[in-house]
Amino acid sequence: MIKSDFSQQVPEHLGAVHFVGIGGAGMSGIASLFVDAGQRVTGSDIRATATVEALRKRGVEITIGHDAVNIGSADTLVVTGAIAEDNPEYLAARQNGTPIIHRAQALAWLTRNHRLVAVAGAHGKTTSTAMIVTALLQLEADPSFVNGGVIRSLGVSAARGEGDIFVVEADESDGSFLLYESAVALITNVDPDHLDHYGSDEAFENAFVTFAQTASELVVVSLDDTRAGRIASRLKARGLSKQSILTFGLDAEADVRLHSVVSRGTVSFSVRYRGSDYATTLAVAGLHNAVNAAGAFGVLVGLGFEPQASLDAIATFGGTERRFEHRGTVTGVSVYDDFAHHPTEIHAALSGARGAVGEGRLIPIFQPHLYSRTRLMAGEFASAFEQLADHTIVVPVYGARQDPEPGVTGKLITDRFADTSKATYCSNWADAVTYAASIAQPGDFIVPMGGGDIYLIIPQLLDALTRAAERSGA
Repeated sequence: MIKSDFSQQVPEHLGAVHFVGIGGAGMSGIASLFVDAGQRVTGSDIRATATVEALRKRGVEITIGHDAVNIGSADTLVVTGAIAEDNPEYLAARQNGTPIIHRAQALAWLTRNHRLVAVAGAHGKTTSTAMIVTALLQLEADPSFVNGGVIRSLGVSAARGEGDIFVVEADESDGSFLLYESAVALITNVDPDHLDHYGSDEAFENAFVTFAQTASELVVVSLDDTRAGRIASRLKARGLSKQSILTFGLDAEADVRLHSVVSRGTVSFSVRYRGSDYATTLAVAGLHNAVNAAGAFGVLVGLGFEPQASLDAIATFGGTERRFEHRGTVTGVSVYDDFAHHPTEIHAALSGARGAVGEGRLIPIFQPHLYSRTRLMAGEFASAFEQLADHTIVVPVYGARQDPEPGVTGKLITDRFADTSKATYCSNWADAVTYAASIAQPGDFIVPMGGGDIYLIIPQLLDALTRAAERSGA
């Protein structure tokens, strides 16, 4: 995989833009906004997905498979760090002298001349971004936005608005979130992750300090997360005024203090802000979503919106795709899809699911994401699953941008369970599907989880549940 390089100066005029891997969640949204901006857009990808077809309907010429001829007469190439160093389009652009920019640079180019809200954090940022966007639309601010997941009520992950606010999910994984010139920065947490890029916890934390310092108006930061709270303290010590930092969370000292949380299916809560209390009930479940809502509330009031109106607008948020998304029920067994791929995310997702499943059992099918994360966090994964799931099925690692590491498989996780009878490693998806269908009972939730392509297992899983029911005569 190529190393993300942000040294290329972004041309003032990008001309015709070619996206390598245009069907990806982040790339497709940015490409769509370039179409909205009147740019000529082409692209390539390895498969024809629904996202690719949607872009084609908008007039984007997309080639399946990578070949040097695909870039045609493009003036600018947009890439991510996930493409291989020998990608023929990447190599052709280098040979031709065509400017090659990272997708974050392309997004930063789009956000110029806007009041930018950038949302960062090791987890929670996709939902927080979607909450802010949903609320701004309800408040008739008509924002532009790019999110890392499809906002369910809108059916899109990105759109161009007529207002002056632009909301983006800012990716910290490769340092690209430092490219944005934001007005408002939201930090959901600073849980150590992506240490393969940063090298140490300290460097990871320092990057978030730099990200926060770019915000010209306001920094909204969690006070529940130890490292995020430390960043707030560091910012204050460096001379930012108290008014430019707004903390949120369950912590008693938070400026936006979350309290009176009741989570039963959906979640109700109140926030205390500037001496007054404001209450609401979300349409989504889980304490983690109440915390995300408190952060979104901080952004909205910081932008100047009235507190109760802001909270009411957030309450209309109906979720994002692949965030505990119901995908079907067969003879009482429900299948949910979830993007969680970090131990803290898994803990939050399963905590919310535990409140919804009632007397049923939780059966995750987990696809580890990245070899380095699996190696470094196998014990933390096992602990989260063992604490909250009834039986966990682990499948092979989704390497994404990383090459395989000797000895690093999903079995590292199942081997770390204190009670190994609560976990099963399956070396292929077919075995995982067969096993899950064989142990599931009415009332259970089966939850494929991970940041890779594990969602593709769901049709096979629903079919296996159907066949199992037919064999049993249910």
